Amino acid sequence: MFPNHSNLGCPPFPPKHQQQSNFLDKVPLNMLPTLGSQQHLTETQFNFRNAVAVLSGNLASTRDATLQPAAYVSGSPVNVSDAPMSFRGRKRLSEQSVQYNVKRHRSHSHHSETAVVNQAVLLPEERRYSFPGSVQSPLFRAHHIPDLTGCVPLVRYTLFPEPTETTLPVAKDKLSRQVLELFQACQQQTSDLHKKEVCRAQLQTEIQRLFPHSRLFLVGSSLNGFGTHTSDGDLCLVVKEEPVNQKTEARNILSLVQKLFSTSLSYIERPQLIRAKVPIVRFRDKVSCVEFDLNVNSVVGIRNTFLLRTYAYIEDRVRPLVLVVKKWARFHDINDASRGTLSSYSLVLMVLHYLQTLPEPVLPSLQKMYPESFDSTMELHHIHEAPRTIPPYPSKNGSSLGELLIGFFKYYAAEFDWSNKVISVREGKAIRRPDDSEWRNRFICIEEPFDRTNTARAVHEKQKFDLIRSQFLKSWRLLRNKKDLNCILPLRTAILKG
Repeated sequence: MFPNHSNLGCPPFPPKHQQQSNFLDKVPLNMLPTLGSQQHLTETQFNFRNAVAVLSGNLASTRDATLQPAAYVSGSPVNVSDAPMSFRGRKRLSEQSVQYNVKRHRSHSHHSETAVVNQAVLLPEERRYSFPGSVQSPLFRAHHIPDLTGCVPLVRYTLFPEPTETTLPVAKDKLSRQVLELFQACQQQTSDLHKKEVCRAQLQTEIQRLFPHSRLFLVGSSLNGFGTHTSDGDLCLVVKEEPVNQKTEARNILSLVQKLFSTSLSYIERPQLIRAKVPIVRFRDKVSCVEFDLNVNSVVGIRNTFLLRTYAYIEDRVRPLVLVVKKWARFHDINDASRGTLSSYSLVLMVLHYLQTLPEPVLPSLQKMYPESFDSTMELHHIHEAPRTIPPYPSKNGSSLGELLIGFFKYYAAEFDWSNKVISVREGKAIRRPDDSEWRNRFICIEEPFDRTNTARAVHEKQKFDLIRSQFLKSWRLLRNKKDLNCILPLRTAILKG
């Protein structure tokens, strides 16, 4: 099932002096038509089946691939009850009423909205290819996806990931069985990704009316392997090659997107522009019942999505541990960066870092072990290929899920030096704090693996930091003594909430 050689199928990366070329000239485009008629639907299904077969390396399987019809039609009401069952998602139980403490300031940019539109990079027609690892368009070109047989599941539409490509750890003790039970009950399912991907593809078609050569990427927990079936969707709109000023250009672009969603797309509700450090448009898709956050040109999110996806699948204990830690943090109200606690992304990095720093590591530093596969300057159309070439990590650590979970809480409750160290997944160890404004006088320092910013900068109040540390300490002591997940996270409640 897994290749024995780490370089098997390794894609040819361009020399570094060529990696600064216009990546949007090579980034593929999804051009799914608006599904407004049976003819369009039939054509889309046919083209999609062919594309999936090309991705799978099996043209003979084109007859077996299917695509459910979507209820996305621009400019006309969407009857959600008529949508297929696969699109009927579960409403969020706790997040819908959350108030976000975000300062809202008007943006006075010297760029007009028209000028922003005109800055999008041109993309020649012959270079429009499908988004790697997503629903494939008729313009897909097989030679842009090497014939790889990797250990990390291929990001494809039909099965995400294929059950035959992933395994779960054996759980012999009570605590490990509880962790595994929670993971199996709450992990993201194929149908969950299906709903998000169909919405993404349709929105890209709509947004390209404003920005003809833009690309819309699904990022974050939906794609990195750490999502649950109630996870929101994160989208990154890439409009041009150069960085976008988040205070001016990004807000202007998102303002246009919000207007489009409000006036032309009846299947989008509550589009809201949130003027944070990285501004977003938050909205809900009526068809899938999924909440989305859409940013502009936050390309680092695309890179770290596939880095985390690789960590998720090279060791079968990683995903269950991450899911239970995220559920635990949310239950104890320390998983909300907008309220001064830890983001889900920071929590994932904390778990990965802990697993790297054990006397017998469960995980390596992928960026040190495979620097070419996770080069921060790699062009976007190559990023999805790297994880498929990485074999499973042969860890000699035989600890159970329960033992690792107890050790996780112990590490951050009693061992990690919060005052002087930075959590670094890139280095695979704790590193000394640099003496600059990004790290000085910060309560928690967690390094973003690519741009090396502090992902935990939202924890800026000592009261919130003390709350986080106290929860680690309390949970460690309870779990060490009782070895029952219910003592720190009611299992039944966590499963019911998804």
